[in-house]
Amino acid sequence: MSTKLFEADAELTYRPLPGEIIDGVVYPSGDGEPMSENDPQFTAITETAATLRDRYVNRSDVYIAGDMFVYYRRGRNDVRVAPDVFVAFGARGSHKRLSWIIWNEGGVVPAFVLEVAAPKSWERDAVAKREIYARMGVREYWRFDPIGDLFYPVLVGEELVDGEYEPLDVYTDSAGILRGYSSALALDVCVRSDSALRFYDPASREWLLSPGENYIGRLEAEAQVSAERDARMAAEAEIERLRSSLRGERE
Repeated sequence: MSTKLFEADAELTYRPLPGEIIDGVVYPSGDGEPMSENDPQFTAITETAATLRDRYVNRSDVYIAGDMFVYYRRGRNDVRVAPDVFVAFGARGSHKRLSWIIWNEGGVVPAFVLEVAAPKSWERDAVAKREIYARMGVREYWRFDPIGDLFYPVLVGEELVDGEYEPLDVYTDSAGILRGYSSALALDVCVRSDSALRFYDPASREWLLSPGENYIGRLEAEAQVSAERDARMAAEAEIERLRSSLRGERE
């Protein structure tokens, strides 16, 4: 995987915020700009990052972040890109970071990047950022349109081959789910009928649940346990009532 660092597009300039200092250079952790343009974009970014973090919670060599600067040219704090979601394998621990600074991470480049489209940014995602990710050596680049009117199909996946991105097969299955396979994650990347981006594990044949779905599942499980406990207590009380009635009749 190439770790060669390249110049950023002129349009990708940001107002600096405090960040990490390496060899006397400050690498800001943000630009002061909002994370997203709208609620569908924000929801897709945060749920995707959280779902993947749950997936790799026991892997200290996997780092997942959303809306974080990735610096890719040593000594240059103005050359950076901010993926909506990225996954890096071979990380030196899963501890929290202010930014992903490639040469400070042993040259590890994110293997998976997802950009969630918004009206003001989707064209830049498709051109300027795409070129940067190819130069960096990002193995897979995915784009998702949560609004559904910016590009078609609303899910696009590409794999880096000899320095150029080539399209991955994205299709609509018999259940009406738009899906493509990510070999970087060993997961299907899917868009369901409710326009939600979700991941499916073909090995276990299970959906990866979002934090909200996990929470609802826990509530349902707790409710079921409570209902079973109440039913058991009611049955025990009825048995005791019948025993008392039988004892009374014998006396």
